[in-house]
Amino acid sequence: MTAIQEKVSRLLSRSNGKPVLKPNRPLVLKDEVANRKPKKGEATCVTEMSLLMACWKQNNFVDTLCSSEVQSFYSCVAEAQKAQKNRKEQSSMQGGRLPPKLANTLLKRYPNPRTEI
Repeated sequence: MTAIQEKVSRLLSRSNGKPVLKPNRPLVLKDEVANRKPKKGEATCVTEMSLLMACWKQNNFVDTLCSSEVQSFYSCVAEAQKAQKNRKEQSSMQGGRLPPKLANTLLKRYPNPRTEI
């Protein structure tokens, strides 16, 4: 037994009178995790988009008069997508977090023992 398991079993035992811990659920890990979606990141290129929309409004929605704003917006979007791809590759190389669906399939394949500590 490890030190943590020994401490938990000591706190749960009745050898020293009343147990210190009284769990309301069994002390066993589940074989599934919550299926939550990851949080969305903050919006990118908002200033470029607002400048483009302001230009469109001033020029009666004519694209040719706002070509520089359109180009700056598209370049900003391309940079943001490249940065997001780099972040995704970095997190996959470092391990990162498993998606809940994959974690659930792995936990079902290798279930935890059903006995308490």
